[in-house]
Amino acid sequence: MVRGGTLARGAALLQVDVSTVFRAVRRLEQAFGTPLFEKSRAGYAPNEIARTLAEQAERAEEALQAAQLSVEQDRAVISGTVRLTCTDSVLHGLLLPALPRFMPQYPGLRLELTTSNAFANLSRRDADLALRLTNDPPSHLVGRKLGTVAYHLCASAALAGEGNPDWSRLPWVGLDDSLPDHPTTLWRQQRWPSAVPAYRCSTMLAAAELVAAGLGIALLPSFLLPQRSELAVLEGPLADCRTDLWLLTRPDCRALKSVSTLFEELVRHLQLPSM
Repeated sequence: MVRGGTLARGAALLQVDVSTVFRAVRRLEQAFGTPLFEKSRAGYAPNEIARTLAEQAERAEEALQAAQLSVEQDRAVISGTVRLTCTDSVLHGLLLPALPRFMPQYPGLRLELTTSNAFANLSRRDADLALRLTNDPPSHLVGRKLGTVAYHLCASAALAGEGNPDWSRLPWVGLDDSLPDHPTTLWRQQRWPSAVPAYRCSTMLAAAELVAAGLGIALLPSFLLPQRSELAVLEGPLADCRTDLWLLTRPDCRALKSVSTLFEELVRHLQLPSM
């Protein structure tokens, strides 16, 4: 209002309608218990209190602009290669949707992706960050739990439409011996001990592909389901079958600007579905 001189010009500067500016002025005047402008046909002339407030606001505006410039300069100088390891299901279901939301802001930052189920990548210093589904993260790594992943018993839409309630008699798709203690394996063994998988996979993404093809049923993580209309949920989310999603790094990596920046951006932008 001080810059514009009228309600219309003030609204144009703020890119809002006139009534919004009018109500804001009224709220300020009520809060301070005194008029801030002298109104006339020529417009709104600020009194001494309004001019003092405007000077303080301009200082705050300059500080915000300086902070924004500093952030933009920091982004411009963040460079280098960060090596991230995750499973292929986490890559497709969670990481790929998140990366376009922030990576274009860091043109000097390069990302090397490795798909693996093992923590050994970080331990051997083959990676800087790991996205892992685990309820027991290694104590020698540091990081943050990003949420909890639920699992659903799924079949292809065609197979689910057959209405067979005895799931133990259907072909099962399970994980192979590389993941013997996976929560989905333990759940199947406890709930359906007589069910022997007709297919075994080393990754959840491969299991989802087999299920989508109509070859059997399997427990699949919730973050893979929104992308696959050909999958149908038979049961879930399963309260007794969950895993935490952790973003982990080595203690010596926390001081690296490139690693810490990618870490914080992933914390902000990775989104688990609410299922």
